[in-house]
Amino acid sequence: MTGTPPNVYAGIDTHQATNHVGIVNELGKKLGDKEFPTTSTGYKDLLKFIVAFGTLLAVGIEGTASYGAGITAYLRTQKVTVREVIRPNRQTRRGGKSDPIDAYAAAKTIAADADDLPIPKLLGGAIDGLRVTQRARRTAVKARSAAMTQIQNFLTTAPDTVRQKYAPFKGDALYTALAATRPNDGDDLGHVLRRLARRITYLSEEIDEAEARLAVQATDIAPALMAATGVKAVTAAELLVTVGENPERITSKEAFAALCGTSPIPASSGKTHRHRLNRGGVRQANAALHRIVITRMAHDQRTKDYVARRTTNNTKSKKEVIRCLKRYVANEVYTRIVNPPEVLAVDDLRPLRLSMKITLQDVAGQFGVWPAKISQIERAVTRDDEFVVNYREFLLRTI
Repeated sequence: MTGTPPNVYAGIDTHQATNHVGIVNELGKKLGDKEFPTTSTGYKDLLKFIVAFGTLLAVGIEGTASYGAGITAYLRTQKVTVREVIRPNRQTRRGGKSDPIDAYAAAKTIAADADDLPIPKLLGGAIDGLRVTQRARRTAVKARSAAMTQIQNFLTTAPDTVRQKYAPFKGDALYTALAATRPNDGDDLGHVLRRLARRITYLSEEIDEAEARLAVQATDIAPALMAATGVKAVTAAELLVTVGENPERITSKEAFAALCGTSPIPASSGKTHRHRLNRGGVRQANAALHRIVITRMAHDQRTKDYVARRTTNNTKSKKEVIRCLKRYVANEVYTRIVNPPEVLAVDDLRPLRLSMKITLQDVAGQFGVWPAKISQIERAVTRDDEFVVNYREFLLRTI
């Protein structure tokens, strides 16, 4: 009579061309290991190999966002519980390193601590399109910055006649002037400056196109996030890519704050109780939160009031206030992604205003703001939901 199949755990050591799987039982005893190619057939054969040993409880995978992305996605489609296993550092590899050793180590890790291991971030879908667009923009920005630096360096050491010729030009005007030059055949410096200037022009167009595309993608994925004060396409893209295709894997605001490096870390000992700055997490997401905070400190009245209140009598330094604000913004971003509020429509404001023959200047005078702000809100360039509510009430009262 056949007994109940044993429960097993699997660990996978991932590589570009192969996946090596190791299987252990609930006590960590090694049951078997084997190498499979990173192909569709290889993924199917790998899963068949695992379930032949018993009932699969969970799989631990190294590098779920790189070489392990393919097998991770396949196992999730097969309703297999997958967790990410952090690669051990060299100090803990007392038994050496090989594909079977790493695979068994991953299997033993998930067998011992399956519930506390992180859920892998899913790639693919709409988020993947956002990710590749963001990466392409980032490399274009770096290349443009390098070209700008080269132009400045070349002009600094150029002959006096060249430096004096271009001294009046700054920024885009300088690059436009250099791109329009027609240097002589023997003027090597002139040819290089023209090529660099034209490269900057091309890269600027590429960056603008990428940012326009990011705005469309981010609005489609998370309109509530894009509606938040201070959130632009690039910052929204960084935050959405950090969360991934499966935001439910991040179970709380605290977990998201830790992911973004905005949660303080306990550093207490004995009678001393203190916290230190968290320098971990995804630094791109941390930088995105920082940019949102800086924007709000300059343009959001509620944030300005908070900064003034916390810095009164030197109770908090500006850096400390920014850290507090980043945590508040992280909480707001988490809510807008995981449990988004309704986004107020603004496409009716301009037609309603024009139908009553009210000018931008009239509205601006009513609320004590610049006409440009009214125009930006009507065109959904900037968001201010509280202002939108008051603006619509004003228009409806005027009818």
